[in-house]
Amino acid sequence: MVSRKLTNSIAAGVAAIAIAGGSYGIVSATFSGSPAAASSGTAGGPGSGGGSNARSGPAAGGSSGTASGVSTSGFTLTTAAGQKVTVHEATATTYEKGTSAASASAVTTGEPVLVLGTTSGTTITATQIIVQPASSGSATASAAKVVPFQRGAPATSKQVGQIPANYTEGSGTIVSGTAANKATEAALAAYPGGVVDRVVKLSNGEYEVHYIGVNWPHHIFVNQDFTVVGAD
Repeated sequence: MVSRKLTNSIAAGVAAIAIAGGSYGIVSATFSGSPAAASSGTAGGPGSGGGSNARSGPAAGGSSGTASGVSTSGFTLTTAAGQKVTVHEATATTYEKGTSAASASAVTTGEPVLVLGTTSGTTITATQIIVQPASSGSATASAAKVVPFQRGAPATSKQVGQIPANYTEGSGTIVSGTAANKATEAALAAYPGGVVDRVVKLSNGEYEVHYIGVNWPHHIFVNQDFTVVGAD
């Protein structure tokens, strides 16, 4: 009788482990979908190296592209790599056209815009919108360096420029304010096409700009002078 009870207990334990393992596999498969969906998890997840910048909510970031579907509450931004971004405007949102102050009416369909604000996936609540002059072609040339996201395509793995020594994915502290805005602008100017969903200050004083919505790059490195120095 004791032997039978022990056997039943072991079998139940094995079944529980198998169920848990199956659930983990489902979660992992779901998380490995689009970069935008994956970004809503924590930065310190499996394979990220841990660290102090685990993300529990929206963070400072932004994107750039062409405006469409303009309404009184916001618009859709389409990046150079084809990523669709939902932009929400608020009473506190400020506007510029070129280098001059402007109003919400400056945002019209077909205008190139830079949006800075609080990013959650591919939705940005704008704090600042800059309507930019027509592209001279440099943005298109830079966009060629970005690998657009395509569902089912293998991830691109490469490094360019300088990656900070001892950098570990997931390390650093999420920042906001002027520093985050300047790092975001620098990253988007060098690599237009994606969405910045957080900016992290590293231990050496430089910044890692986390990039989603594209197959590559995923991390853009900006020095203390807000100049892009590398990407991976």
